[in-house]
Amino acid sequence: MKPIWIVDDDQSIRFVLEKALLREDLPTRSFTNTREVLAALEQAADDDQLAPQVLVSDIRMPGGSGLDLLDKIKAMHPGLPVIIMTAFSDLDSAVSAFQGGAFEYLPKPFDLPRAVELIRRAVDESQREEVAEERMVAAPEMLGQAPAMQDVFRAIGRLSQSNVTVLITGESGSGKELVARALHKHSPRANGPFVAINTAAIPKDLLESELFGHERGAFTGAQTMRRGRFEQAEGGTLFLDEIGDMPFDLQTRLLRVLSDGHFYRVGGHNSVKANVRVIAATHQDLEQRVKLGGFREDLFHRLNVIRLRLPALRERGEDVPALTRHFLQVSARQLGVEPKRISDAALAKLAAFNFPGNVRQLENICHWLTVMAPAQLIEAKDLPPEVMAGGSVAEAHAVSEAPAAASAVTAQPVSSFPTSGGESVAPAHAVSEPAETPAPATGTSSWEGGLEAEAQALLAAGRTDVWDVLSRRFESRLILTALANTRGRRIEAAQKLGIGRNTITRKIQELGIE
Repeated sequence: MKPIWIVDDDQSIRFVLEKALLREDLPTRSFTNTREVLAALEQAADDDQLAPQVLVSDIRMPGGSGLDLLDKIKAMHPGLPVIIMTAFSDLDSAVSAFQGGAFEYLPKPFDLPRAVELIRRAVDESQREEVAEERMVAAPEMLGQAPAMQDVFRAIGRLSQSNVTVLITGESGSGKELVARALHKHSPRANGPFVAINTAAIPKDLLESELFGHERGAFTGAQTMRRGRFEQAEGGTLFLDEIGDMPFDLQTRLLRVLSDGHFYRVGGHNSVKANVRVIAATHQDLEQRVKLGGFREDLFHRLNVIRLRLPALRERGEDVPALTRHFLQVSARQLGVEPKRISDAALAKLAAFNFPGNVRQLENICHWLTVMAPAQLIEAKDLPPEVMAGGSVAEAHAVSEAPAAASAVTAQPVSSFPTSGGESVAPAHAVSEPAETPAPATGTSSWEGGLEAEAQALLAAGRTDVWDVLSRRFESRLILTALANTRGRRIEAAQKLGIGRNTITRKIQELGIE
């Protein structure tokens, strides 16, 4: 095991901690100032075993403060847990200064057993993170240890040398496009383009042109010839997401392409040959759509050559810890901040959550935690309200169709984001999502019930500024959630909220959430 580094100019502090840690079989190395530490870190750059497992540093030392050392260490070793020792007189400034980076603080004079317990906890956290990082490096493309996901991986392997059409089914947010990309990456067409189109997100009048292209003058506004997605995917793979929402007349055109490999651009007279592998996906029950007359039976059989079903996230709770750590890393990179760690208690709470939005919802929760969690270590109390109040896996029921599953590769476009009240905000184009059961209008499980309880508490306390207090909290959470949803893009956040960009800028300044 790597040593615990102790940094303090007080010899008695170093001596006491060294002896206490050695009794716990924890190796140590001591330093008297920050310069020695930084020099030792440079020497350890070539040998990881010389690097510290945990660093414990005083806040006030000659030649540089512990907080300055913390900043430099976080730049060099962002995953290293750092515990800051501080006198009670320094406590307020220390807490506010290093909450964003330190593992924990240890006020002086400290209780020795408590100090050892804290260091032991930091060691355990450090070792867990090292194991998690090794697993992520070993399996960077897709994450999933659950048997259902292993079945998916095996299916991708069996299909790796095939050009056969694949139909991917699974609930919304379960990672169907990610699996389609994996199928493309491991196919003979991997060097060709991967082109994706969501048939539910494009108006019916434009979808035909999007798929097949158009000739100049084919319709008003067609100033030039345009290649459609089939031509753009030439030699590669075309992914048709939410195929169940394709208009019936376009289904006929798609069937012809799949049958003979030729199509016509809108307004065109010369056939175009399509050398494209088609992968389709849907969250709907296509057999039921066929029975209801909304989907062509012959097209269904043409698409349903190989069907790949993905399980829902609630059916593979053992994958939640790895996915959570992955998305926390991804969110930190996107926002340019230090990756946050998560406690075992918080992971257990997440693993027991229903996740109606599947992997995409977990991704959004991790992004929310990266923005909103107050400390570097995420505790169970920091989880968003819908997780704290949400149903467990045991209470879950099927949302839309047969089992579905997900994988995690990279962050995907956000489609639902946890709000302060445990609901999800869906984008305008998600018109094909099945309607969810509305939250109860009253009661502690709804955000209205929480608002009512807050108002009652403030009124009972004799406050006369209840309106202002709750309005500011509501607006702050709403804006922060929208900004997290849009990865910090204000104009897009304002559009999603239905307000002007000047309004959101003014509110950010007024509410002090810059």
